[in-house]
Amino acid sequence: MPRLPLLLLATAALLGAGGHAIRLVPIPALPPGTPAPVQPLPDLPVLQPDPVRPSPPTPAPAPTYAPRDPLYPRQWSLQAIHIPEAWTLTRGGPVTVAVLDTGFVNSPELTGRVVNGYDFVRDVTRAGDGTGRDADATALGPYAYHGEVVANVIAAAHDGRGMAGINPQAKIVHVRVAGTDGMIDVPDLVDGLKWAAGLSVPGVPANPNPARILNLSLYADFIPLTRCDARVQAALDAVTSRGVLVVAGAANDGKDAAGYSPAGCRNVLTVTSVREQGTRPAYANWGRTVALAAPGGEQGRGITVSSVSGPGGERSPDGTSMAAPHVTGVASLLLAARATLTPAQLRDLLTRNTTPFATGGCDPDPLKSCGAGLLNAQAALNALLTPTARK
Repeated sequence: MPRLPLLLLATAALLGAGGHAIRLVPIPALPPGTPAPVQPLPDLPVLQPDPVRPSPPTPAPAPTYAPRDPLYPRQWSLQAIHIPEAWTLTRGGPVTVAVLDTGFVNSPELTGRVVNGYDFVRDVTRAGDGTGRDADATALGPYAYHGEVVANVIAAAHDGRGMAGINPQAKIVHVRVAGTDGMIDVPDLVDGLKWAAGLSVPGVPANPNPARILNLSLYADFIPLTRCDARVQAALDAVTSRGVLVVAGAANDGKDAAGYSPAGCRNVLTVTSVREQGTRPAYANWGRTVALAAPGGEQGRGITVSSVSGPGGERSPDGTSMAAPHVTGVASLLLAARATLTPAQLRDLLTRNTTPFATGGCDPDPLKSCGAGLLNAQAALNALLTPTARK
């Protein structure tokens, strides 16, 4: 997939023990007609029955569950982060997630659980709809599918068609912040962040579906990639103080994520990408601001997803844009299990319960770090739900 500005995604012998031959002692012959002497049998001890000992209980087998969706057997990324095991603990719940991206696509994977939120693209020439900001967040342009596939990774239904999402009960609110060129202007991102979390934005109706998690598989354009933009940071601080977790892709330039907004900002759970072998692909940003890694794939081995505009109804994109929604989906499972979790608690559960990288790191260069480890949904849920783990 091309790198988008916002993609940021025995033997027969008689043998005794030890194999030695058993020595046979010959029995002497008796004269003819002599009855064989009868030897009295010794008294046998009366056998006492063994006390009845109850058998140890047989552990109940762990419940198994596998969606019947035809693309599921090819969704290697779910196996990599132990989603099948996590589904034995919870099948998710109706957590509201906002996808700030290219906008709304009416995906059949999300029927009844997807909201056409708001279009925050002000520049009419980039909006492609002739109106600039408006209440129709429909995705337009060559990158329209991007927000759709991100949402499907998080929440696609388990309905026997297409793919299987991580939390098939989650509700998705699409917030359009990317123009038809796939680029994001800072003011549009800032207002989209606030609105998605339920904060007021001048001139924009209140969001009737405020989200608990915001997925940002993008980075802001038209600014230097040297630090977190102060405007974006202020919006992130406001959103976090409202109890909303922000998950962002680290971006796809093979550089230090610290210079990117939002990946290099505070109050963001920044996610980089690993390929199927658990190592960092060359495109994936890295560094101290990266919290953890998740599957993002690589060219020729991307993330299998449903897409209404894809050939045969599917695509195989790769990038940190695909890594971020894996974390968002698992965070929504945690919130479904315990709705009172704060952004800090979610971050702690997700980063303290990762799978270590097989070789001690995701990259031979220790400076090109990928955070705490690889996302592990089962471990994070176990840490939340096991009483001893909560002490």
